[in-house]
Amino acid sequence: MTDKEIVQALADLRAEIEHLDQADSPTGERLEELVSRLEQQLTSAELGQHQLHLVDDVKDAITEFEVEHPRLTGILNDIMVALGNLGI
Repeated sequence: MTDKEIVQALADLRAEIEHLDQADSPTGERLEELVSRLEQQLTSAELGQHQLHLVDDVKDAITEFEVEHPRLTGILNDIMVALGNLGI
């Protein structure tokens, strides 16, 4: 996955977050925070411990949302693969 594809995956994830029910507000907020952190890390030249925590957060989100939000999980899986390809 290229940088352009990662940016598109993040945009897709934001679109899915917007379609969540109002009852899923905490889920949306958590995912918005995760997307913001991903965007920040991808534009940062610094590698390190923060990225390891970010990868763990993506893995946790996948596990948490895979049953109730399969489309979100699919996008998160794509992002996870892309991060791995970037060496993160």
